[in-house]
Amino acid sequence: MNNRRPLVVMFGHPDDESFSCGGSMAAYATRGVPVHIVCGTRGEVGEISDPALATPATLGEVREQELRRAARTMGAAEPIFLGFRDSGMHGTTENADPRCLHQAPPAVVVEKLVALIRRLRPGVIVTFDETGGYGHPDHIAIHRHATAAFWAAARKDCFPHHFDQGLEPWQTPKLYYTAAPRAFWQRIRDAAQQAGIELPRFLSRRNRLGTPDDLVSAEIDVAEFADVKLQAIRSHATQMQPNNPFTRMPPSVSAQFQSTEYFQRVWPPHNGPHETDLYTGIDGASR
Repeated sequence: MNNRRPLVVMFGHPDDESFSCGGSMAAYATRGVPVHIVCGTRGEVGEISDPALATPATLGEVREQELRRAARTMGAAEPIFLGFRDSGMHGTTENADPRCLHQAPPAVVVEKLVALIRRLRPGVIVTFDETGGYGHPDHIAIHRHATAAFWAAARKDCFPHHFDQGLEPWQTPKLYYTAAPRAFWQRIRDAAQQAGIELPRFLSRRNRLGTPDDLVSAEIDVAEFADVKLQAIRSHATQMQPNNPFTRMPPSVSAQFQSTEYFQRVWPPHNGPHETDLYTGIDGASR
């Protein structure tokens, strides 16, 4: 019997999970690890690739169902939604909405996440790094709140009223941030140039986008699950713009980029060789 503690991923919007670590989630689910997706918003102000799929009024509901389909594809449990609104980008009207994740009081979000951690008692938590990948306010917010919750969940002086609900303190053994090494982005730029595909301007910047290579501590081989990951990504149909450079890559090239996922280990501190398994050192944990 597999007795690994759950893998819990915490992201801002539906589709963040599939792009960031869909292959790893599918791989661990196949091995019998319970996989849980915590989503801060329903992505209400995201793009709509095809007007036949959604309207601005229905987009949140549609994207919720897209995430549910993606979760089933990857073998994850039903997603957990925190109930905040999509914040949109800086400077937009949505970004000032008091209901959005970006504007939510930190203590409110952290308590929700602490309660989930204490209930699920994970072995590994994964979230965005401090840049949120490309700076989206919701990505940065969920990074900040998930990191705070990781530490707070283990403390007896944090939200002690949880104990009355049977939610005891829990120290998750490992915390990771998703990573996209700068060398990885360079390979994408090279592949796009060879395929004659023009990348968005922010992807064309050299030496600025992505995680410094020396901060990457785990490389997970998910080649076996590349097709599953791609299917999960395609579940988020409203976000798949027809001119998306990644969907225009030749299939063989696209599969190459889907075959490895990268992570930065935050806790415990990493100072050794690259890991090839997020559960290294905690297999069989049964606390």
